Amino acid sequence: MSTESTPAARPATPATSAAKGMPGKRRMALLIVLAVVVLTVAGWLAWYLLIGRWYENTDDAYVQGNVVAVTPQTAGTVVSIGVDDGMMVTAGQVLVQLDPHDAQMAYQQAVANLAGTVRQVRGLYSAVDAGQATVAAQQAALTRARADVARREGLVASGAVSSEELAHARDQLAAAEAALSVSHGDLSRNRALVDATTVQSQPQVQAAAARLRQAYLDSQRTQILAPISGHVAQRHVQLGQRVQPGTTLMTVVPSEQMWVEANFKETQLANMRIGQPVEVRADLYGNKVTYRGTVGSLGMGTGSAFALLPAQNASGNWIKIVQRLPVRINLEREQLAKYPLRIGLSMSVDVDIHDDSGQVLAGELSTAPVLSTAVYADQIGDADALIERIVQDNLSQSGTRD
Repeated sequence: MSTESTPAARPATPATSAAKGMPGKRRMALLIVLAVVVLTVAGWLAWYLLIGRWYENTDDAYVQGNVVAVTPQTAGTVVSIGVDDGMMVTAGQVLVQLDPHDAQMAYQQAVANLAGTVRQVRGLYSAVDAGQATVAAQQAALTRARADVARREGLVASGAVSSEELAHARDQLAAAEAALSVSHGDLSRNRALVDATTVQSQPQVQAAAARLRQAYLDSQRTQILAPISGHVAQRHVQLGQRVQPGTTLMTVVPSEQMWVEANFKETQLANMRIGQPVEVRADLYGNKVTYRGTVGSLGMGTGSAFALLPAQNASGNWIKIVQRLPVRINLEREQLAKYPLRIGLSMSVDVDIHDDSGQVLAGELSTAPVLSTAVYADQIGDADALIERIVQDNLSQSGTRD
């Protein structure tokens, strides 16, 4: 009888146990990954529905500002420069001084010309008065001559007066009539120069006053003033340079008058409106500073439309490219004063489009200047006061219409 041997049961090794537990751990890992993906997608979807879809953002944004060109209003040679790049200036401060000698000589000549003209016009008024007296005297002489002729004509027939004496009387009458005619002509010419005027409004005085006003302004304009407060940039002028009106000597940038020009894609503008709140961050300060602003305006055209050589999409092959439209973001002046910006800096912009009830285009007319300067306002007033003083100093104290 044979006995068959059966293989003995092998004990479980650690490797075999790990192989049996592997599918369960893999399944658990996959479930965890799937749960993370689902939660991530759900979180992103919730963020988009609750927050993200109400904001439009772009980092294609840059600081813009007013760059005020400083230009001379009269020709001259530069003898002094008062500021340099980066310096702060205030409105009315002298930036550049031109050689004043030529302008001063022209000014002195204009002063003398006005004074002389006033005295000449005084003479015209006196000539009118003298002409009226002459006409009155000539009229009396004419009346007397006519009476003499009439009296002698009655005596010629009786022989009391000779014909020769009558002829002399008639010659005197003709001479008196001619003298009266000449006096009337002189009076009319003199009166035409001053009739219905005062010394101040007489045309010759007005012309001399205009020349003095221009000479005074030219003299004042040898000092080139800052039209606005700000910081100097791009100084080009040099000592000894001969400058002409309109030549840009330097620029002044007012630091409180800056804004951000954000270039949004056209697909982002559907719900963007004027007045919507904006958060802006500058690469200069990073996330430490967040500027608050509002949408000031939406551009009236894309950059390609206003380019020097605009695209001609009607010719050749055409590929659609999403365009960008510049949107102006107005910033708060208090923040600009605390955290100053520079023109051209890169910015990141987030626009809150929750409230889309505003306007896409401005609907109100501007009733006041957007920018203005009062630096030159007093110059013409000072010139007028000077002219009035010169006229009064050269007027006669009596017998002159003022």
